[in-house]
Amino acid sequence: MSGHALRIAGFVLVGLAVLAFGIRFALGRVFNTGGAPADAVQKTAVSRDGTGIAYEQTGAGPVVILVSAALADRDGARPLARQLAQSFTVVNYDRRGRGKSGNAKPYSVEREVEDVAALANGTPGAVFLFGSSSGSVLALDAASRLGPKVKKVCLYEPPFIVDGSRPPIPDALAEEITTVLSANDRGEAVAPFFGKGMGIPPPGIVIMRLFMPAWSDMKQLAHTIPYDLTLLAGTQSGKPLPVDRWSAATSPALVAVGARSEQFFHSGANALTGRLPGAEYRSLDGLDHSAVLVAPAPPAAAMRQFFGSGQ
Repeated sequence: MSGHALRIAGFVLVGLAVLAFGIRFALGRVFNTGGAPADAVQKTAVSRDGTGIAYEQTGAGPVVILVSAALADRDGARPLARQLAQSFTVVNYDRRGRGKSGNAKPYSVEREVEDVAALANGTPGAVFLFGSSSGSVLALDAASRLGPKVKKVCLYEPPFIVDGSRPPIPDALAEEITTVLSANDRGEAVAPFFGKGMGIPPPGIVIMRLFMPAWSDMKQLAHTIPYDLTLLAGTQSGKPLPVDRWSAATSPALVAVGARSEQFFHSGANALTGRLPGAEYRSLDGLDHSAVLVAPAPPAAAMRQFFGSGQ
């Protein structure tokens, strides 16, 4: 290769490196939550099985407990918590196996419900619950079991697949990811979750690996992917939602979906609204599945309106 060609190649490589750095820097700014609020009070609740559930408390007013999505700990809900702390006492916790919370085994959905119960029972009176994505399913399970302790529940984009608007989640995905985790390959556990579970094509996953600063954080939480798939079992098959799972739910519910999100979120939300007494479906303009992290003001406004009407 000539000297001129080498110089061109060098310029191209430098340009690509600068571009890659710029993309990572930009994504880092978009997904930066700012860390724990300076006024957050760090606490720990003890669940029924003795597992410590770490949380931070901010704000003042009626209590709202935030339940995070898959591959996320309390940090992912901090932007929303900041918005809500103007009107509520916000309990933002690390779900079992994440952050500073314990991870007693074997896992079961009932234990995660008991974790929410420990947080709710640590406060006087009834509480509000909020859950995002798979966390919304856990919030609804908890509301079904805790009865009058939960005043209202707000669910943002439960990832139900109830029709042909997107392919169902493969039944073998949980086993596949568990097998990969047994080989201690966390990165290869995250990839099929996004690929087969969320429908992101292989080139998109490569870009996420290379440019998304949060990829390393998600790898650290990869062992909790089977937890969320267990939580979602029976709700992503392309068939109607289970008839009896939330039959005991009596708390008024708001099921919200971003207007820009895929159709299957809207189909699932409408199906759930038909299952729950007193439930309301609402489409939030301009939002998608990332709203809790990158655009928390509109969801917070919807929650203040919905929760506030019952104070």
